[in-house]
Amino acid sequence: MPALTILRYPDPRLHKVAQPVAAVDDRLRELIDRMLETMYEAQGIGLAATQVDVHQRLIVIDVSEERNEPLVLVNPEIVWASPDKRLGEEGCLSVPGIYDGVERSLAVKVRALDREGREQTIEAEGILAVCIQHEMDHLQGKVFVEYLSMFKRGRIKTKMAKLQREDERYAQQG
Repeated sequence: MPALTILRYPDPRLHKVAQPVAAVDDRLRELIDRMLETMYEAQGIGLAATQVDVHQRLIVIDVSEERNEPLVLVNPEIVWASPDKRLGEEGCLSVPGIYDGVERSLAVKVRALDREGREQTIEAEGILAVCIQHEMDHLQGKVFVEYLSMFKRGRIKTKMAKLQREDERYAQQG
């Protein structure tokens, strides 16, 4: 199965708010598998359905060293977030090559369905908590660079537009 195409910032489709998943069925499980394959191929640790132009509330994550502990969150909802926050460097598969500081809660508790449609509650801290918050932002139509200054966002948009032109030139030559 070919990997899905990851939208790149500032693609306006990244700003669409995802709708709740109506049913956890075979079609959704196939999407989950394709999203995991895409995330692993891109060497990411998280991917929201919004990033592959599917506007449903679905996230896949794997922060394990061995890349063999996938976490699937269908219709995730943060039910608690630590008031203690930390500034940490983040990157994004939709903004390749760009890393900057974003302030996030140190820990979160999230309720969601798993790939079989069973309800689960996950208490996360560290990189998993950061990843969940980052991917949840995508479901709300928000990309991490929107936490940055207007100046930095402008520079990133310029850089991403240049990358897009280079990709298109390369594809025409290929």
